[in-house]
Amino acid sequence: MSGTWMTTRAWLLMLPLLMMMMAVIGWPLIDTVTLSFTDAKLVGTAGNFVGIDNYVKMLSSSNFQRTLSTTAIFAIVSVTAEMVIGVLAALLLNQDFYGRTILRALMILPWALPTVVNATLWRLIYNPEYGALNAMLTQLGLLDTYRSWLGEPGSALAALIVADCWKNFPLVALIALAALQAVPRDITAASLVDGAGPFSRFRFVILPYIAGPLIVALVLRTIEAFKVFDIIWVMTRGGPANSTRTLSILVYQEAFSFQRAGSGASLALIVTLLVTLLAAAYAMLVRKSAGSAS
Repeated sequence: MSGTWMTTRAWLLMLPLLMMMMAVIGWPLIDTVTLSFTDAKLVGTAGNFVGIDNYVKMLSSSNFQRTLSTTAIFAIVSVTAEMVIGVLAALLLNQDFYGRTILRALMILPWALPTVVNATLWRLIYNPEYGALNAMLTQLGLLDTYRSWLGEPGSALAALIVADCWKNFPLVALIALAALQAVPRDITAASLVDGAGPFSRFRFVILPYIAGPLIVALVLRTIEAFKVFDIIWVMTRGGPANSTRTLSILVYQEAFSFQRAGSGASLALIVTLLVTLLAAAYAMLVRKSAGSAS
């Protein structure tokens, strides 16, 4: 009886939070699902019921498929680079050397900057007339003339990936550095005595201890990269020629620029489903990793 009362009291205490979540999350989600089955405009009538036509049109659209490919490339390349650079930075900052504390503090700065500020800084660096990147490459003799890095479809996406990596690799480095503190010193010392090289020591001694936190960082960064909006919107707005348009930008354009609220809602739900499936897959990976570790 006491257990039943404790459970009931717990639910009663959680009731205000659940009601707030339903108001803030549940009702807008239900409204978006309802809207996605109509041809409603952003301004005007509620629209007519069209069934799954919006979903069929979006999934079969060449714009959606091309944008999905761009989003996947951005997410895969940027997250891979962030994981590699972050782990390398964590291994470096885990060593004993003079000025390590200052360097650790400085490393946090890119991640601490607001994304809009970071995007504006990199847009100035890439500026085709007075950008620092063009000036440096020209003075080093690597470029003959200034280039419009964000104005060329061949280089715009790569430039955005570099800006995103600079912004977010400190998060991976901090997570990896915290995990490195838990690696027993006697084990690493024993591996040195046994003659293990740097790669073998990392692969067989260090990596098993930091694999779990790295998977968490991988989950967080992949989901964020897949639904990226702000840094791309500030730097290129999806251009040039839609070469940097991601799914989130396509949702914004469909719903607000073209004022097609119904199809925009359906596209937003498709993106939400993709991110949810991605998160579920990573959750299974984390559980599997935790089970094998135990």
